[in-house]
Amino acid sequence: MTDDFFDDSPSQGGAPDSAPEKDVSTSSQKCPNCGNNLKFDPEKHKLCCEYCGSEFDIEEDKNYVEIDIAKGFETHEKWDNEVRVFRCENCGAKVILDKNATADVCPFCGTSHVVKIEEQAGIKPNVVIPFSISKEEAVKKVKTWAKKNLFAPRKFKKSLKTENLKGVYMPCYTFDSLTQSSYNGKIGIYHTRTVGSGKNRRTETWTEWRYIQGNYSEFFNDVTISSVKNLTQKNLEKLGGFPETENRVYEDKFLYGFMAYNSERPITDCWSDAKDKMDAALKRNILSQYRYDVVGYLNVSTEHTGVTYKLELIPIWVGNFIFNKKPYNFFINGLNGKVTGKLPASPVRVSIAVLLGLGLLTGLFFLLWKMGVLEACMNEAFAALPFIPGL
Repeated sequence: MTDDFFDDSPSQGGAPDSAPEKDVSTSSQKCPNCGNNLKFDPEKHKLCCEYCGSEFDIEEDKNYVEIDIAKGFETHEKWDNEVRVFRCENCGAKVILDKNATADVCPFCGTSHVVKIEEQAGIKPNVVIPFSISKEEAVKKVKTWAKKNLFAPRKFKKSLKTENLKGVYMPCYTFDSLTQSSYNGKIGIYHTRTVGSGKNRRTETWTEWRYIQGNYSEFFNDVTISSVKNLTQKNLEKLGGFPETENRVYEDKFLYGFMAYNSERPITDCWSDAKDKMDAALKRNILSQYRYDVVGYLNVSTEHTGVTYKLELIPIWVGNFIFNKKPYNFFINGLNGKVTGKLPASPVRVSIAVLLGLGLLTGLFFLLWKMGVLEACMNEAFAALPFIPGL
């Protein structure tokens, strides 16, 4: 398939004012005006040439198709004719670039020991969510995030630059499923009552148990599961989501100037994780229909019908930082700028915080002792102890 790029006569060092129609093959990422590499601009959602300033529209097709999961188990379309695989010889990470691009540094450890390898790129994604925030905006988000962390070393906060970030498309499986569940269980409500009199007056708690059963139906849409090891499910969920309104039919032009990661986990494993998430949600939603304080047990049997999936690439700015010879990664949502990851802790700042905490506790202790509060509490505690001769 080809796209129509609008182009003027060869550039004379600046961006063209007008742009007559010109066809350029999708396998090419060269500017038709000056021959330099084109890159996808997240803010403009266009292919841009950093050298001559030319800009070209991309057709963004929102009519993607969900795939029946049975087909996913049986066969996949290969990705090898569009991209190449590179491996970092330092940390072992494997990234995918457009077949005309070359890798400079690893996004996960920051080293330049990245080499092309003769390995298949794996499964071709059918959906992509393009980047929407620039690298410069992502850096601002990370700096704001780091400032909120009191224990982050000053060296980290000062060294944050655009060079620390790489735009990486991470693959995820999303699943849709209509569930039909039958359930039975035992739930309880706490009650209290006062018994006895005088010194023997006390409050007792008892549980009123109730048996429940029924049927429950729910449709799950886009349950998203990370299919790579470098982006844990926990970090994926902390990034704040990737709404389906941003989904586009996969087009290799969105990768120009960015890296991608190939799916490392089979669809069967990801589907199993998705079912676990759905099962947990079903139990919560079933119990939400009832008033209870404690759950004795809840058995849920679920059938899944009409299950479909898509393999989508989600936009993430990946940052790396070496502190005391140990690598740290952080991730920025390429749509909303939300940041997550692990920051190194400055030993000096941690020590100061511990000392301040101990100082506050010591001051509070002496204040309460001076006010007689601690002495009264200790007397009551000793009075409540059973009599032991010699104590």
